[in-house]
Order: sequence, then C-alpha cells, then structure tokens
Amino acid sequence: MAGTELEDLNARFALRGELRFDIHEEGVLLAEISNRHAMARIALHGAQVLAYQPHGAAPVIWLSSEARCVPGKTIRGGIPVCWPWFGPHPEDATKPAHGYARTALWQILRTSATDTATQLILELPMRSEYAALTPHAASLEATLCISVGATLRVSLTTRNTGTIGIPLSQALHSYFNVSDIGAAQISGLEGCDYIDKVDGDLRRAQHGAIHIDSETDRIYLETDKDSVIDDSGLRRRIRIKSEGSRSTVVWNPWVAKAQKLGDVGADGYRHMLCVETTNAADDARQLAPGAEHTLTTEISTDQIKQ
Repeated sequence: MAGTELEDLNARFALRGELRFDIHEEGVLLAEISNRHAMARIALHGAQVLAYQPHGAAPVIWLSSEARCVPGKTIRGGIPVCWPWFGPHPEDATKPAHGYARTALWQILRTSATDTATQLILELPMRSEYAALTPHAASLEATLCISVGATLRVSLTTRNTGTIGIPLSQALHSYFNVSDIGAAQISGLEGCDYIDKVDGDLRRAQHGAIHIDSETDRIYLETDKDSVIDDSGLRRRIRIKSEGSRSTVVWNPWVAKAQKLGDVGADGYRHMLCVETTNAADDARQLAPGAEHTLTTEISTDQIKQ
C-alpha cells in the first residue's frame, strides 16, 4: 500500500489517541489500538487479532515467534477467522482448509470509541474469486466486529445473500498465551462429549478438568458454559464466553505436529493453548436464504488469589 493510501486510511478511520493504521515490515496492513484498558493489534489480511494485552498484565493472545505476516498467507497465532467452513472443504478437500477468510483482505466499515471500548468493524463481501470456493457456489457476506476494552469481544456475522440454503461451519480459532502447558488446565467442559480428532474421531466423555500432555485436537459438543484456562504459572484465569455456539475446540499440536507445521517455534507448543469458539461437527448450521448467524467469543482475565 502506498504512503498516500495509508494516509487516507488514517484520515478516514483513525481515532486520535486510540486507533491508527500502519504497515508491518512484511507488508500486512495493521490496525493498532491502545486505550485506557488495553492494547491490541489486528491484521486486516484475515481480520486476525494478533495481540491483546490489558495494561499491566501479560499478553493474553499467543503469536508464534516464527509467524510470517505476509499478505495472502496464514499467520500462526492470534485469532484466525475460519470461514465459511471449518476443517476440510465440505465438497472438495483440495480447496484450502478452514476457508478463505483468514487469508483475504477485509475492508474497513467503520471505527468508534467509547469510555469502555474501541471498536473496529470489518467486512468481507462476496467476490468472484471466492464464489468457486464457497460450498454450492452460494452467495455469502461476513462482518467482523472487534471490541477492545477490559475484555476482548469478537463477533462474526454471516449473511446468506443468495437464493439457496447453505451449510456453515466456522471458528474463531483463538490461541492463548500460557506460562507453560504443564501449568495450565481448562475447566467448564466437564461432562461434555467430544470427538477425538487425534484418535480416529472416537467419541468420548470429558471427566474433570482438561490437562494437555500430548497432541490434542478435540471438538467438544453441547457446550453451554464458559471455558476457563487456569494458569498457575501466571497466576491468571482466562475466561472464554461463547455466543451463537454449542461446540468448542481444544487444540495443541505438541512436539511432532509442531515440528511438522514448521512455524510454531522451537518450544512454542509449550506456551500456547487453543480454546476455540466454533460451529463445528454436530453444531454446523444451515443458513436459509436471507438469514444471518452471529458467532461471538468474549475473552476476559482475572488474577488467581494465592
């Protein structure tokens, strides 16, 4: 993006003292937010939150030390937007996993600020290059609202602007920063059944809190409570509240998978934990013509008293 174009973007959408736009050294356009509550960084390529950190606290969101912020490429960490499908394409496995939203350039609709939060709203209208990728060649539009304050709230709204119903699976694929994977556990999913993607899609029941000590890739079903990461190393609790969702994905690649991925970093798997707000597996939705659906994750933190 030329300097004059960046100047125009700041002239139209920047908020004095709270939000400005810049270009990453590798070419990705960034929105940088700093208000009285927290700082955040969002890549417009993929509409991907790359950082969120309340003032005086450790970073909440994990971004790999090996992450590449290159236009058109996926970025390891942050909150990738998996849309309009989660996992393999429902009709053609040769098409990109997790959809095209996470590598597309989103457009800014508007920005705003109040005493409690700074808001950035982005949209991804249907374009000709996406039509062939979308299941059943449907017509879809997406809007992402990112609200940065004492909590981080991300809402993804999908509208079916076509004439046929479409399947919709999606995720706000949040990577959380933890002191060490051995010091973290997840509560709130006790009693839920899950699909174990590491072990042949077997269905199991969760008993007690979740502790990660090997490659983990699970889709929890009928989730109706907040998920909570307790991190004894940082003496912190991260709470993930979901709306428009009845499924939650828990993921950590562990050693061998992390090496295969190549962009997690030497020991990155020990400092990240994905707890994702999703519409996945049994929770995939059918969107009628003219209908819309909103998927929301709200992330908050508090310190654990000793």
